[in-house]
Amino acid sequence: MTALPTRSIGPFKVSAIGLGCMNLSHAYLPRPDAAEAERLLRHALDVGVTFFDTAALYGFGANEELLGRTLMDRRGEFTLASKCVLGEIDGKRGLDGSPGAIAQVLEDSLRRLRVDHIDLYYLHRLDPKVPIEESVGALVRAKEAGKIGAIGLSEMSAATLRRAHAVHPIAAMQTEYSPWTRNAEVAVLEACAQLGTGFVAFSPVGRGLLAGNPNAANLPQGDIRASMPRFQPPHLAANLALVDDLKALADQAGCTAAQLCLAWLLAKGDHVVPIPGTTGIAHLDENLATLAREWPDDLIAAVEALFPFSAPSGPRYSRDAQAQVDTECWAGEPLA
Repeated sequence: MTALPTRSIGPFKVSAIGLGCMNLSHAYLPRPDAAEAERLLRHALDVGVTFFDTAALYGFGANEELLGRTLMDRRGEFTLASKCVLGEIDGKRGLDGSPGAIAQVLEDSLRRLRVDHIDLYYLHRLDPKVPIEESVGALVRAKEAGKIGAIGLSEMSAATLRRAHAVHPIAAMQTEYSPWTRNAEVAVLEACAQLGTGFVAFSPVGRGLLAGNPNAANLPQGDIRASMPRFQPPHLAANLALVDDLKALADQAGCTAAQLCLAWLLAKGDHVVPIPGTTGIAHLDENLATLAREWPDDLIAAVEALFPFSAPSGPRYSRDAQAQVDTECWAGEPLA
């Protein structure tokens, strides 16, 4: 296994860029077949990725099963993260943050992953029907039982983080964060730094758009991005123009647009760990090559200048999806 630079997430030292595993089984299309997905996961481990992120939601358990059968013979080489609360309820995506549901989902995840311990276990979303203290309390009991090692939150606000942290130290906050989605900078990124909570940035290349996804204008039915306003007319054309500007900057710097996004995120603080997802080994290697280069401050500043908070056109989520997140909005942010 190759050694990559590391960062700290709670008690864990992980590769400074991890792997988000969602799109191997869920949400985005097309998906790789099982053999391709397994090759990518094994390759990631071989080249030094030591942070793998999954969830009960992804493929309604299929993604956890994929990691379970592919990686667990090398369990000691990586930090494993999964999530509960957001998952399958009566065949549909739904929220259940009750202690009983959390305990059951955790048991199901352990079985699918073929482990008796998950290093980092997140509350995937805030269930507004359940006080955060009760949901965190369920994870504290799971930690005391040795079933998980650390507690995380996903897509939650600084205020919720502080309430949760008062119950038990929160090792990680996972939230969408990229040059075109900067909500974390409103409050939660700084709150994480103050509390010693790692910040895990998902969708760090704008759900593939900032990496130059050639299918962005023609997403197949069933791809969740097709329901997101930023991928729909009239917003998409304006957002693709932003991508052209980013690519021009990357071309001048002799790198890819994806690498520029990841470098920008890594410069946001030592507590920030991006977890780009991909279905291709070449793209994975390209992402990791970001860590082998020095990135001048003026180049990072140029990325920042391209993407003020108001740069993207359109809301980041549909109305239903927005209702399931607790993250702060920036002043004047458009909402569906």
